[in-house]
Amino acid sequence: MRCALVTGASRGIGRATAIALSERGERVAVHYGADAASAQETLAQLHGEGHVLVGGDLSDPDTARRIVQEAESALGQIDILVNNAGIAPGGSTDHRVDETDYDTWQQRWTRMIDVDLTAPANLTYLVSRSLIARQAPGVIVNVGSRGAFRGEPDAPAYGAAKAGLHAFGQSMALALAPHDIAVASVAPGFIGTERQQNKLDGEAGDGLRAQSPFGRVGTAQEVAAAILYLTSPQAQWASGAILDLNGASHLRT
Repeated sequence: MRCALVTGASRGIGRATAIALSERGERVAVHYGADAASAQETLAQLHGEGHVLVGGDLSDPDTARRIVQEAESALGQIDILVNNAGIAPGGSTDHRVDETDYDTWQQRWTRMIDVDLTAPANLTYLVSRSLIARQAPGVIVNVGSRGAFRGEPDAPAYGAAKAGLHAFGQSMALALAPHDIAVASVAPGFIGTERQQNKLDGEAGDGLRAQSPFGRVGTAQEVAAAILYLTSPQAQWASGAILDLNGASHLRT
């Protein structure tokens, strides 16, 4: 039985991914930043037994190390890492260059890079070094964004962090393949998670749905299905890939 650590799994894509992995038979460490109650709800929805909760701010390197250690201790090992936790664009995190004062600009850049890029890098280091020490195969999937390709004028640090995460994943795919560890990324477009429901129900909803020729937004379950494939033993040859999941709302050339 394989074991997985899914970060940011208290709701949304992380919750859907944790559920999908448990349905396949994996034991899952459900990570949460601060919302322990929602993480407990995720835990209650998992299939099978032996799943655990691990909590803390991943932007702190010592906390990241503790979380990996706690997950490994509880599960026995980590074979799969899903780097999903992150700060998304929104009213409290946006920082348009033509509207934001310099102090806020610095604070929001630092925080977003710390959480969306440096934290996944640290977790990848910790989990991959453990896999290497065990001489065990493994897989890491990073949850990026279409914003890395189309730009994020309201939250440029988000676009930069996700672009960096994609590039980091490809670097790790090269570095870790000799150790039988695959690394891939997904790049979702707008996903209709709980925290986005107000936008979808408001004035912006029709415009968000119209971004895709399907006339709707994506679901957390659709992203989880892609992660489920990329974390399967059959998907090792997809290592280094960045899979677009945006309903043709943004096409790369």
